[in-house]
Amino acid sequence: MTPEEKRRQLEFYQDLGFTFLFRRPAAEASAEPTEAAAPTALAAEPDVPSAAPVAQATVPRPAPPAVEPPTAPPFVEARMPEPVREERPVSPPVPPPVAPQPEPVLVRPPEPMPELYTLPPLEPADDSMLKIREDIGDCRRCRLCEGRTKIVFGSGNEQSPLVFVGEGPGADEDQQGLPFVGRAGQLLTQMIENTASKEGIAITRPDVYICNVVKCRPPENRTPQPDEMEMCGQFLSRQLTVMKPRAICCLGGTAAKALLNLKEGITKARGQWYKWRDVPVMVTYHPSYLLRNQSKELRREAWEDLKKVLHFVYDEAQ
Repeated sequence: MTPEEKRRQLEFYQDLGFTFLFRRPAAEASAEPTEAAAPTALAAEPDVPSAAPVAQATVPRPAPPAVEPPTAPPFVEARMPEPVREERPVSPPVPPPVAPQPEPVLVRPPEPMPELYTLPPLEPADDSMLKIREDIGDCRRCRLCEGRTKIVFGSGNEQSPLVFVGEGPGADEDQQGLPFVGRAGQLLTQMIENTASKEGIAITRPDVYICNVVKCRPPENRTPQPDEMEMCGQFLSRQLTVMKPRAICCLGGTAAKALLNLKEGITKARGQWYKWRDVPVMVTYHPSYLLRNQSKELRREAWEDLKKVLHFVYDEAQ
Protein backbone atom coordinates (compact mmCIF):
# COMPACT_ATOMS: atom_id res chain seq x y z
CA MET A 1 0.00 0.00 0.00
CA THR A 2 1.44 3.36 -0.87
CA PRO A 3 1.91 6.06 1.74
CA GLU A 4 -0.76 8.12 0.13
CA GLU A 5 -3.22 5.30 0.45
CA LYS A 6 -2.27 4.72 4.07
CA ARG A 7 -2.70 8.40 4.80
CA ARG A 8 -6.13 8.47 3.31
CA GLN A 9 -7.13 5.38 5.24
CA LEU A 10 -5.83 6.93 8.43
CA GLU A 11 -7.77 10.10 7.87
CA PHE A 12 -10.89 8.12 7.19
CA TYR A 13 -10.72 6.27 10.47
CA GLN A 14 -9.72 9.41 12.33
CA ASP A 15 -12.77 11.11 11.02
CA LEU A 16 -14.69 8.28 12.52
CA GLY A 17 -13.00 8.77 15.91
CA PHE A 18 -10.83 5.67 15.97
CA THR A 19 -7.36 7.34 16.55
CA PHE A 20 -6.05 4.83 19.11
CA LEU A 21 -6.03 2.13 16.52
CA PHE A 22 -3.20 3.77 14.63
CA ARG A 23 -0.47 4.27 17.32
CA ARG A 24 2.84 2.67 16.36
CA PRO A 25 6.19 2.25 18.17
CA ALA A 26 8.92 4.91 17.82
CA ALA A 27 11.27 2.64 15.88
CA GLU A 28 8.67 2.17 13.20
CA ALA A 29 7.90 5.88 13.12
CA SER A 30 11.60 6.91 12.73
CA ALA A 31 12.02 4.56 9.82
CA GLU A 32 9.33 6.31 7.81
CA PRO A 33 10.42 8.85 5.22
CA THR A 34 10.50 12.52 6.08
CA GLU A 35 7.39 13.24 4.08
CA ALA A 36 5.47 11.18 6.51
CA ALA A 37 7.20 12.26 9.72
CA ALA A 38 4.60 14.59 10.91
CA PRO A 39 1.72 12.26 10.71
CA THR A 40 3.56 9.27 12.12
CA ALA A 41 5.07 11.30 14.95
CA LEU A 42 1.73 12.30 15.97
CA ALA A 43 0.73 8.76 16.07
CA ALA A 44 3.87 7.65 17.98
CA GLU A 45 3.76 10.38 20.63
CA PRO A 46 0.32 10.49 22.11
CA ASP A 47 1.34 12.69 25.02
CA VAL A 48 2.32 15.69 22.80
CA PRO A 49 -0.21 15.82 20.11
CA SER A 50 0.00 18.35 17.41
CA ALA A 51 -2.56 21.08 17.18
CA ALA A 52 -4.34 19.82 14.19
CA PRO A 53 -4.65 16.19 15.18
CA VAL A 54 -5.61 17.09 18.73
CA ALA A 55 -8.24 19.38 17.48
CA GLN A 56 -9.49 16.64 15.29
CA ALA A 57 -9.37 14.18 18.13
CA THR A 58 -11.04 16.41 20.67
CA VAL A 59 -13.80 17.45 18.38
CA PRO A 60 -15.09 14.24 17.04
CA ARG A 61 -17.54 14.30 14.30
CA PRO A 62 -20.99 13.27 15.20
CA ALA A 63 -21.41 9.61 14.74
CA PRO A 64 -23.81 8.63 12.07
CA PRO A 65 -27.08 7.46 13.43
CA ALA A 66 -27.05 3.86 14.26
CA VAL A 67 -28.85 1.91 11.72
CA GLU A 68 -30.93 -0.60 13.48
CA PRO A 69 -31.20 -3.88 11.67
CA PRO A 70 -34.59 -4.34 10.23
CA THR A 71 -36.73 -6.26 12.56
CA ALA A 72 -38.88 -8.97 11.19
CA PRO A 73 -42.54 -8.23 11.41
CA PRO A 74 -44.34 -10.11 14.11
CA PHE A 75 -45.40 -13.52 13.03
CA VAL A 76 -48.97 -13.54 12.00
CA GLU A 77 -50.62 -16.85 11.59
CA ALA A 78 -51.81 -17.15 8.07
CA ARG A 79 -55.41 -18.02 7.81
CA MET A 80 -57.39 -18.92 4.83
CA PRO A 81 -59.93 -16.27 4.09
CA GLU A 82 -63.41 -17.38 4.86
CA PRO A 83 -65.50 -17.89 1.80
CA VAL A 84 -67.80 -15.09 1.12
CA ARG A 85 -71.31 -16.31 1.35
CA GLU A 86 -73.57 -14.80 -1.14
CA GLU A 87 -76.80 -13.68 0.32
CA ARG A 88 -79.37 -15.25 -1.92
CA PRO A 89 -83.00 -14.38 -1.61
CA VAL A 90 -84.90 -17.10 0.17
CA SER A 91 -87.58 -18.38 -2.13
CA PRO A 92 -90.83 -19.60 -0.61
CA PRO A 93 -91.20 -23.40 -0.35
CA VAL A 94 -92.50 -24.96 -3.51
CA PRO A 95 -95.70 -26.91 -2.83
CA PRO A 96 -95.76 -30.54 -4.02
CA PRO A 97 -97.16 -31.04 -7.49
CA VAL A 98 -100.86 -31.59 -7.52
CA ALA A 99 -102.25 -34.14 -9.92
CA PRO A 100 -104.52 -32.51 -12.45
CA GLN A 101 -108.09 -32.99 -11.49
CA PRO A 102 -110.41 -34.16 -14.22
CA GLU A 103 -112.90 -31.68 -15.29
CA PRO A 104 -116.27 -32.28 -13.75
CA VAL A 105 -118.55 -34.13 -16.05
CA LEU A 106 -121.96 -32.73 -16.19
CA VAL A 107 -124.37 -35.57 -15.90
CA ARG A 108 -127.43 -34.98 -17.90
CA PRO A 109 -130.62 -36.68 -16.97
CA PRO A 110 -131.29 -39.59 -19.26
CA GLU A 111 -133.51 -38.73 -22.12
CA PRO A 112 -136.59 -40.85 -22.42
CA MET A 113 -136.16 -43.60 -24.95
CA PRO A 114 -138.54 -43.47 -27.84
CA GLU A 115 -141.17 -46.12 -27.51
CA LEU A 116 -140.61 -48.44 -30.42
CA TYR A 117 -143.13 -50.78 -28.92
CA THR A 118 -145.09 -51.16 -25.73
CA LEU A 119 -145.03 -54.41 -23.84
CA PRO A 120 -148.45 -55.59 -22.81
CA PRO A 121 -149.13 -55.70 -19.09
CA LEU A 122 -148.10 -58.99 -17.54
CA GLU A 123 -151.18 -61.19 -17.14
CA PRO A 124 -153.94 -58.63 -17.57
CA ALA A 125 -157.22 -59.44 -15.84
CA ASP A 126 -159.13 -60.09 -19.09
CA ASP A 127 -156.26 -61.89 -20.81
CA SER A 128 -156.94 -64.55 -23.44
CA MET A 129 -155.07 -66.48 -26.10
CA LEU A 130 -156.53 -64.21 -28.77
CA LYS A 131 -155.36 -61.10 -26.95
CA ILE A 132 -151.88 -62.55 -26.57
CA ARG A 133 -151.73 -63.17 -30.31
CA GLU A 134 -152.80 -59.58 -30.97
CA ASP A 135 -150.20 -58.18 -28.54
CA ILE A 136 -147.41 -60.14 -30.22
CA GLY A 137 -148.44 -58.82 -33.62
CA ASP A 138 -145.55 -58.52 -36.08
CA CYS A 139 -143.06 -58.72 -33.25
CA ARG A 140 -139.79 -56.77 -33.57
CA ARG A 141 -138.78 -56.86 -29.95
CA CYS A 142 -135.54 -58.82 -30.30
CA ARG A 143 -132.99 -59.79 -32.93
CA LEU A 144 -134.69 -63.08 -33.77
CA CYS A 145 -137.21 -61.22 -35.93
CA GLU A 146 -134.49 -60.43 -38.48
CA GLY A 147 -134.30 -63.97 -39.89
CA ARG A 148 -137.69 -65.41 -39.22
CA THR A 149 -140.35 -66.29 -41.79
CA LYS A 150 -143.34 -66.83 -39.51
CA ILE A 151 -144.08 -66.42 -35.82
CA VAL A 152 -144.75 -69.81 -34.23
CA PHE A 153 -147.32 -69.15 -31.53
CA GLY A 154 -148.38 -72.68 -30.61
CA SER A 155 -150.85 -75.43 -31.60
CA GLY A 156 -153.27 -77.91 -30.04
CA ASN A 157 -156.08 -77.79 -27.55
CA GLU A 158 -155.94 -74.47 -25.66
CA GLN A 159 -158.09 -76.00 -22.88
CA SER A 160 -155.83 -79.03 -22.51
CA PRO A 161 -154.72 -79.96 -18.97
CA LEU A 162 -151.26 -80.87 -20.36
CA VAL A 163 -148.83 -78.45 -22.09
CA PHE A 164 -145.52 -79.38 -23.76
CA VAL A 165 -142.93 -76.58 -23.90
CA GLY A 166 -139.98 -76.85 -26.28
CA GLU A 167 -136.97 -74.66 -27.05
CA GLY A 168 -137.70 -72.84 -30.32
CA PRO A 169 -138.85 -73.31 -33.93
CA GLY A 170 -136.69 -75.07 -36.49
CA ALA A 171 -136.59 -74.67 -40.25
CA ASP A 172 -139.82 -76.61 -40.86
CA GLU A 173 -141.63 -74.80 -38.07
CA ASP A 174 -140.46 -71.44 -39.41
CA GLN A 175 -141.94 -72.22 -42.81
CA GLN A 176 -145.30 -73.55 -41.56
CA GLY A 177 -145.77 -71.41 -38.46
CA LEU A 178 -146.49 -74.50 -36.31
CA PRO A 179 -144.38 -76.05 -33.53
CA PHE A 180 -142.83 -79.53 -33.77
CA VAL A 181 -143.66 -80.43 -37.38
CA GLY A 182 -140.21 -81.63 -38.45
CA ARG A 183 -138.45 -84.87 -37.54
CA ALA A 184 -138.38 -83.96 -33.85
CA GLY A 185 -142.10 -83.17 -34.03
CA GLN A 186 -142.86 -86.52 -35.61
CA LEU A 187 -140.98 -88.30 -32.85
CA LEU A 188 -142.87 -86.30 -30.23
CA THR A 189 -146.19 -87.33 -31.82
CA GLN A 190 -145.18 -91.00 -31.62
CA MET A 191 -144.10 -90.67 -28.02
CA ILE A 192 -147.41 -89.10 -26.97
CA GLU A 193 -149.77 -91.35 -28.90
CA ASN A 194 -147.90 -94.67 -28.43
CA THR A 195 -147.40 -94.13 -24.72
CA ALA A 196 -151.03 -93.07 -24.20
CA SER A 197 -152.24 -96.07 -26.18
CA LYS A 198 -150.13 -98.52 -24.17
CA GLU A 199 -151.19 -96.94 -20.88
CA GLY A 200 -154.88 -96.95 -21.81
CA ILE A 201 -155.21 -93.16 -22.04
CA ALA A 202 -157.42 -92.12 -24.93
CA ILE A 203 -155.62 -89.01 -26.20
CA THR A 204 -153.78 -88.04 -29.35
CA ARG A 205 -151.46 -85.19 -30.12
CA PRO A 206 -154.22 -82.64 -30.98
CA ASP A 207 -155.61 -83.15 -27.46
CA VAL A 208 -152.58 -81.53 -25.84
CA TYR A 209 -151.08 -78.06 -26.32
CA ILE A 210 -147.51 -77.56 -27.66
CA CYS A 211 -145.51 -74.32 -27.77
CA ASN A 212 -141.93 -73.02 -27.44
CA VAL A 213 -139.99 -70.63 -25.24
CA VAL A 214 -139.21 -68.32 -28.22
CA LYS A 215 -141.65 -67.68 -31.07
CA CYS A 216 -139.09 -67.06 -33.84
CA ARG A 217 -136.43 -69.39 -35.20
CA PRO A 218 -132.87 -68.67 -33.95
CA PRO A 219 -130.26 -68.48 -36.74
CA GLU A 220 -128.85 -71.92 -37.63
CA ASN A 221 -131.04 -73.41 -34.90
CA ARG A 222 -128.71 -72.09 -32.19
CA THR A 223 -129.73 -71.93 -28.54
CA PRO A 224 -131.76 -68.81 -27.74
CA GLN A 225 -129.94 -66.09 -25.83
CA PRO A 226 -131.10 -65.09 -22.33
CA ASP A 227 -132.48 -61.72 -23.46
CA GLU A 228 -134.39 -63.41 -26.27
CA MET A 229 -135.90 -65.95 -23.89
CA GLU A 230 -136.78 -63.20 -21.45
CA MET A 231 -138.66 -61.22 -24.11
CA CYS A 232 -140.63 -64.16 -25.46
CA GLY A 233 -140.96 -65.66 -22.01
CA GLN A 234 -143.47 -62.98 -21.07
CA PHE A 235 -145.87 -64.24 -23.73
CA LEU A 236 -145.24 -67.86 -22.76
CA SER A 237 -146.05 -66.99 -19.16
CA ARG A 238 -149.31 -65.40 -20.25
CA GLN A 239 -150.20 -68.46 -22.33
CA LEU A 240 -149.68 -70.81 -19.40
CA THR A 241 -151.58 -68.52 -17.03
CA VAL A 242 -154.56 -68.35 -19.37
CA MET A 243 -154.68 -72.13 -19.95
CA LYS A 244 -154.12 -73.14 -16.28
CA PRO A 245 -152.89 -76.66 -17.09
CA ARG A 246 -152.65 -79.50 -14.59
CA ALA A 247 -149.04 -80.19 -15.53
CA ILE A 248 -146.28 -78.92 -17.81
CA CYS A 249 -143.71 -81.11 -19.57
CA CYS A 250 -140.42 -79.31 -20.37
CA LEU A 251 -138.72 -80.78 -23.44
CA GLY A 252 -134.98 -80.22 -23.01
CA GLY A 253 -132.67 -78.16 -20.80
CA THR A 254 -133.39 -74.77 -22.44
CA ALA A 255 -137.11 -74.96 -21.64
CA ALA A 256 -136.33 -76.09 -18.09
CA LYS A 257 -134.00 -73.12 -17.53
CA ALA A 258 -136.50 -70.66 -18.98
CA LEU A 259 -139.37 -71.83 -16.76
CA LEU A 260 -137.59 -73.12 -13.65
CA ASN A 261 -134.20 -71.35 -13.76
CA LEU A 262 -132.48 -74.69 -13.17
CA LYS A 263 -128.69 -74.81 -12.84
CA GLU A 264 -128.14 -78.54 -13.22
CA GLY A 265 -128.00 -80.26 -16.57
CA ILE A 266 -130.80 -82.19 -18.25
CA THR A 267 -129.33 -85.58 -17.23
CA LYS A 268 -129.79 -84.80 -13.52
CA ALA A 269 -132.99 -82.82 -13.90
CA ARG A 270 -134.97 -85.30 -16.05
CA GLY A 271 -137.59 -87.47 -14.39
CA GLN A 272 -137.98 -85.02 -11.47
CA TRP A 273 -141.02 -83.01 -10.51
CA TYR A 274 -140.70 -79.24 -10.13
CA LYS A 275 -143.21 -76.43 -9.91
CA TRP A 276 -143.93 -73.31 -11.89
CA ARG A 277 -146.40 -71.09 -9.97
CA ASP A 278 -147.83 -74.10 -8.19
CA VAL A 279 -148.16 -76.01 -11.47
CA PRO A 280 -146.26 -79.34 -11.46
CA VAL A 281 -143.50 -79.53 -14.07
CA MET A 282 -141.81 -82.67 -15.41
CA VAL A 283 -138.44 -82.35 -17.19
CA THR A 284 -137.44 -84.82 -19.91
CA TYR A 285 -135.25 -85.06 -23.03
CA HIS A 286 -135.95 -83.03 -26.15
CA PRO A 287 -136.96 -85.24 -29.15
CA SER A 288 -134.12 -83.78 -31.24
CA TYR A 289 -131.66 -84.94 -28.55
CA LEU A 290 -133.05 -88.46 -28.82
CA LEU A 291 -132.62 -88.33 -32.61
CA ARG A 292 -128.95 -87.39 -32.26
CA ASN A 293 -128.29 -90.05 -29.64
CA GLN A 294 -129.65 -93.37 -30.79
CA SER A 295 -129.56 -94.87 -27.34
CA LYS A 296 -132.24 -97.28 -26.14
CA GLU A 297 -131.51 -96.28 -22.56
CA LEU A 298 -132.21 -92.60 -23.27
CA ARG A 299 -135.45 -93.43 -25.09
CA ARG A 300 -136.56 -95.71 -22.28
CA GLU A 301 -135.96 -92.88 -19.77
CA ALA A 302 -137.91 -90.42 -21.95
CA TRP A 303 -140.85 -92.88 -22.22
CA GLU A 304 -140.84 -93.34 -18.45
CA ASP A 305 -140.97 -89.57 -17.93
CA LEU A 306 -143.86 -89.26 -20.34
CA LYS A 307 -145.78 -92.06 -18.61
CA LYS A 308 -145.52 -90.21 -15.29
CA VAL A 309 -146.93 -87.05 -16.83
CA LEU A 310 -149.81 -88.73 -18.62
CA HIS A 311 -150.90 -90.70 -15.55
CA PHE A 312 -150.56 -87.66 -13.27
CA VAL A 313 -152.76 -85.53 -15.54
CA TYR A 314 -155.36 -87.87 -16.90
CA ASP A 315 -155.75 -90.35 -14.03
CA GLU A 316 -156.83 -87.52 -11.75
CA ALA A 317 -158.98 -86.02 -14.50
CA GLN A 318 -160.92 -89.25 -14.86
